[in-house]
Amino acid sequence: MSLLDLPRWQKRLIILGTDVCIVPVSILLSFSLRYGMTNPVGAVGNNWAFIALLTLIGGVIIARFGLHRIKLNALETTAIGRIVGCAIVLSLTAMSISYLLDAGTPRSVPIIFGTMFFVLSVGARLTALFLINLLEDRDNTRTPVAIYGAGAAGIQLALALRRSREMRPITFVDDNPALQGLMVAGLPVRKPDVLVSLARRGLIHKVLIAIPSIDKTREKLLVAELSTLDCEVQKLPSYVDMIRGGSITENLRTVGPDELLGRDVVDLNIPEVAKAYAGRVILVTGAGGSIGSELCRQLADCHPKRIVLFDHSEFALYQIDRDLRARTSNAGIEIMARLGSVTDAQQVRQVIRSEGVEIILHAAAYKHVPLVEENELQGAQNNVLGTQIVAEAAVAAKVERFILVSTDTAVRPTNMMGATKRMAEMLVQDLQTRHPDTKLAMVRFGNVLGSSGSVLPLFQSQISAGGPVTVTHPDVTRFFMTIPEAARLVLLSGAYAQGGDVFVLDMGQPMKIIDIARRMIELSGRTVRENGNAGDIAIEFTGLRPGEKLYEELLISGDNLLPTPHEKIMRAQETHLSQIEVKAMLRRLTQAITAGDKGAVRQAASDYVHGYHMPSMPGEITQRSRL
Repeated sequence: MSLLDLPRWQKRLIILGTDVCIVPVSILLSFSLRYGMTNPVGAVGNNWAFIALLTLIGGVIIARFGLHRIKLNALETTAIGRIVGCAIVLSLTAMSISYLLDAGTPRSVPIIFGTMFFVLSVGARLTALFLINLLEDRDNTRTPVAIYGAGAAGIQLALALRRSREMRPITFVDDNPALQGLMVAGLPVRKPDVLVSLARRGLIHKVLIAIPSIDKTREKLLVAELSTLDCEVQKLPSYVDMIRGGSITENLRTVGPDELLGRDVVDLNIPEVAKAYAGRVILVTGAGGSIGSELCRQLADCHPKRIVLFDHSEFALYQIDRDLRARTSNAGIEIMARLGSVTDAQQVRQVIRSEGVEIILHAAAYKHVPLVEENELQGAQNNVLGTQIVAEAAVAAKVERFILVSTDTAVRPTNMMGATKRMAEMLVQDLQTRHPDTKLAMVRFGNVLGSSGSVLPLFQSQISAGGPVTVTHPDVTRFFMTIPEAARLVLLSGAYAQGGDVFVLDMGQPMKIIDIARRMIELSGRTVRENGNAGDIAIEFTGLRPGEKLYEELLISGDNLLPTPHEKIMRAQETHLSQIEVKAMLRRLTQAITAGDKGAVRQAASDYVHGYHMPSMPGEITQRSRL
């Protein structure tokens, strides 16, 4: 196994070890520079205890700053800033240790030390990145290619190809004299006439045209000109099609959710998942939905005894039933499709009892914020009372585990969808206090890319229609995850649940919706039309919708986070209402729904859900910054 093929945790361990080793090297060099001696050991004198203690504490500081988590090919301003911050803290720590040990260290040594640590840490990363690129460039199994066009599309293509195993970018060519002679994305930009020589000498095997805005006439002339070269020429609307060697087409491709995350997809494939569900009978409510259907597919890989599909949509239930039966035809897994609503208590109890359900994954919910905002009675009945019915049926049948699929919108919600999901969480938390035989837990998602109602299918349809792409507000941010990540998080929660837990996935920093829109437009081979430029697709702002807020949060309080066996999954122990308060909340909610009193539903949410308040006028929009 080569160094490049090592697991990520091993690569991070190597980087962490390198940074820790840089600490004593930096302090030795700082003594040497301070005293003007070529032999740093002689300059140290009696400061070895100071160096040893600084190295130990420095390792902790480096780990806390997460320098080992900085990807080598993502060494940009934010990453450099993190190294600077770590160097400053290390320098201050050196001053403090010198004072406490009364080591008599010159005051200039900690300052020189911090500077040397920064230089060596950044230098080590740049050297490693250079060596990695050198090794990749020497890989003769990848097809050498030239990219025609050093604009935004060409840069994206070059960066993508550097991570691919099929092609190796050699150079850019561009007919713009202002770009010729520059280094772009680590590649030189040359005149187009060098292609003849490169192709003749076998230094390139393909030319990839990366100018999505080129007009038809110019494109035909360029393709005709390049076709005389002794190599293959391709003009495709996106870099993924180029990598795959697909046919030339003007159709927009489907943008994969993984490309829009702004972070690596979290690896959640661990043995505990399969062990927790193997040979068990599992009920999935909302089985026909985006999350529910993916849950069922991943469960099929865990070899359960039986998967019970429960959904109120006949068509959705039919689709997932047909899909799962095809997947499990030779696996000996029973698939049972049960049509019904989670608000039908008798049907829910009958299904749990007759199928011998051992684990329940409760994914059934109304989740579209504007629709629930306008249909608060139905939203509360389905999301709150439906959860109450399924959870109480679970504890009555002594089901082993019950996992509620929740949302980050439930944290200090400003809309009815979030408020109903928070009430559902509170009733589940209350049930856990009185029914220890069943482990009840909750999972909070960020926005799930590719699910029904998410921005991905909306933006794709808008881009396909030629735009504009609509965004509610330029500052709206959300946490994002993929459907497989969301489903796997639910399954892991079922494996890790101890009772009353709230599980969340470390999804990094929230992303701006406008950045998602721009990236989708660019990955589709188009350019963004904004600020008066002549792009292909415009972005328009439509204003925040009723109940929508600028920022979402994952935790009500970050003070009670507990670890799980997976470093990217956190368990939160949160405060909840008393049994009396929960009963009062459910009684008021039931009475309001029975009476069809929308105001009473909202008033109950306002009284019991922290963060939610009654709109003072129809259509009021609440904007809150994240705490």
